[in-house]
Amino acid sequence: MHVFILNLQAMYMSNDPNYLSCKKQECKKYDKGKCVARTCSGTLTFHVINIRTDIEFVLFGGGFVTPCVLNRSGPISFANPKKPLYGHISSVNSTGSSMRLTWVSGDKEPQQVQYKDGKTQLSEVTTFSQDNMCTSDLPSPAKDFGWHDPGFIHSAVMTELKPSSTFWYRYGSDLAGWSEQIQFRTPPAGGSDELKFVAYGDMGKAPRDPSVEHYIQPGSLSVINAIADEVNSNNIDSVFHIGDISYATGFLVEWDFFLHQISHVASRVSYMTAIGNHERDYISSGSVYFTPDSGGECGVPYETYFPMPTLAKDKPWYSIDQGSIHFTVISTEHNWSPNSEQYHWIKKDMASVDRSRTPWLIFTWHRPMYSSLNAFLGVDDKFVKEVEPL
Repeated sequence: MHVFILNLQAMYMSNDPNYLSCKKQECKKYDKGKCVARTCSGTLTFHVINIRTDIEFVLFGGGFVTPCVLNRSGPISFANPKKPLYGHISSVNSTGSSMRLTWVSGDKEPQQVQYKDGKTQLSEVTTFSQDNMCTSDLPSPAKDFGWHDPGFIHSAVMTELKPSSTFWYRYGSDLAGWSEQIQFRTPPAGGSDELKFVAYGDMGKAPRDPSVEHYIQPGSLSVINAIADEVNSNNIDSVFHIGDISYATGFLVEWDFFLHQISHVASRVSYMTAIGNHERDYISSGSVYFTPDSGGECGVPYETYFPMPTLAKDKPWYSIDQGSIHFTVISTEHNWSPNSEQYHWIKKDMASVDRSRTPWLIFTWHRPMYSSLNAFLGVDDKFVKEVEPL
């Protein structure tokens, strides 16, 4: 078994049939001209992205239960750990004339987005640390054994745009390097006639090689490739990803792989999100549901990578108009009972909608209010009873 240490990726040598059949032989020892010891070689190819830190490859036997290291490479460095990467855009208001661009870099110094024939905006820079992660009596991946430094998250708002229009941008700096030029389209302004959008939840990510990882959603590649086809054909204006975003669940480097996976879509149309249990829930963390589903992330990476037009940190609910639709986006992982802050916000937000301007009102959240499934995958009857009447 060959392992890429920092991504917790593993690939079985059985993926190379020439290795198992010993077609590639080399004699290592001769006795009186006769070969008495042979080795067999094989080849594995990993999909590696720039995660800013050195990586190592390890060859081991015994599987995951009784691993025995046979050999390992030396540390391998990326040519430019500071390179700006994984840019994605989101709406900041209902006008369609301002868009937020967020990206990741190993450089803590502010960078720029250059757009619209010479306009520039300087980035605000933030990050999060291992101390920001949650843990409990049992070790959590995020804090205790799955931590990976996220680098620095840059964010800048592009202003003076026009709704339903196409522009170009690039981001970075002379010191850290620049992204390629990227074409993007602004969504239609609230109150206009039409919006074409895609909505889904629970997409996650999957490796673009035969690796074995701790949590894989193979269908995510089909989903994002299909959406990319729609974007390339100018068939959609925006995307709404409603909870369970990357399924990193505390293995922080997997956020980079997810951002890489969605970048050819999220860099070109408004990519709006909602929080789910695999971003927020953790034991004794204040989440509604008493589960360890976030792996100790407690919403911190999600809110840093995907800054939505929310009220404040750990209050991840918001609303926005696009075209003829008013979207009310809530968190099922935060208190929604009738006396809660979120409940009062929901009630006020929906009551304020001008149905002559945005005749469609889409109320969206991660956990289902209706489902044909039973048991723990079904609905929360209390949520239905308290929120549905609104």
